[in-house]
Amino acid sequence: MRTRTVSAKAVTIGLSLAWPFAVWGLSGILGPWPLLLTGCALVAWRLPQARGLAAFAALTLLALGLTVDAELGVRGYPVAVNAVLLATFALSLWRGMPVVERLARLQEPNLPPAGVRYTRVVTQVWCLFFVVNGTIAAWTAAYADLDVWTLYNGVISYVLIALMFAGEWLCRRRLRSPPP
Repeated sequence: MRTRTVSAKAVTIGLSLAWPFAVWGLSGILGPWPLLLTGCALVAWRLPQARGLAAFAALTLLALGLTVDAELGVRGYPVAVNAVLLATFALSLWRGMPVVERLARLQEPNLPPAGVRYTRVVTQVWCLFFVVNGTIAAWTAAYADLDVWTLYNGVISYVLIALMFAGEWLCRRRLRSPPP
């Protein structure tokens, strides 16, 4: 049973990462409606830990497609993912343990107070990242051509995420190393 869960997660992540390229390659073949329905399903299925938020985002994309333009709903997928992640991280700052602290405690269950403060700041930085990334994704969805939308949402945004992880890792290593 665990293997099926891991496989399903891997497929979902793979489909999510490939989404901009699937839209770029298939929109002329399938049209926007099959892609919109697939995108809504991916949003709802990709983030099960935020089930209510993800379902709301999927319904918002569907409503956007029905009332404004189906292609805009399709291109809104990265915006919805950023919005769900922003809400998840931001809400964790006020309720319970911040997301980054939960992740840090997987490796260091007895996180010292300085580590708790640091993870709170990192959670806030990720919130800012999701606002900026989601805003740019929204701009590309509404105003850019499909090639630019695909480039930003399929390549540049993932490079920025990798840079965020690398930058945080370097900061953490520097803060944890003893002074000379």
